[in-house]
Amino acid sequence: MHYYMLNKPRCLVTAKTDADHPTVMECFPEHMRDSIHPVGRLDIDTCGLLLFTDDGICDRSLLSPECHVEKTYCFYAFGEMTAEQLNSLRQGVSIGNGRITQPARIEITGVFEVKDMEHLMPDKKRASYMKNPHGKAFSGTLSICEGKKHQIKLMLRAAGCKVLFLERTAFGELRLDPALERGEWRELTAEETEWIQRMNENYIKNGWHK
Repeated sequence: MHYYMLNKPRCLVTAKTDADHPTVMECFPEHMRDSIHPVGRLDIDTCGLLLFTDDGICDRSLLSPECHVEKTYCFYAFGEMTAEQLNSLRQGVSIGNGRITQPARIEITGVFEVKDMEHLMPDKKRASYMKNPHGKAFSGTLSICEGKKHQIKLMLRAAGCKVLFLERTAFGELRLDPALERGEWRELTAEETEWIQRMNENYIKNGWHK
């Protein structure tokens, strides 16, 4: 089995093929694209750690709710976060359609103004965002064991905030390699691969594959 880590750039769809957008597969040499696939997905405007493999069990052992694999994200957002809002996110919040999130870990890492995030703004939205340059903004990290569609964005929206930038920095024991530039990839190390194999064995041992 083969396992690879990609530092996903923005503007790429997490899919094998897409009729309207370039995909994450284009980061790999053409001769590799048929044999590997992404494990889970990141939104088109989310960057960071994305795992690829030819191991079918890996998808289930890392993504199944029973396995509780934690995923950590770094984010920048418009708005502010009160102690009450932090507590609600840590306990679980409603993100619509009757869905309540599981408890999450969240920490605030910085507080500043909208203008301080200008370097993170997409060109087509910069003028709109900069209409309120002195508005409140903040950064943080958020860790979850779920994978609902747009979950991080919806959780922060439930707290009255809007995500500007989102990057996945960890997937279980895998950490985004700081040496990888956006769009670059590498094969996992023996130690990283061993963790995935342990997860696969645990998944099968507990009968979750049946």
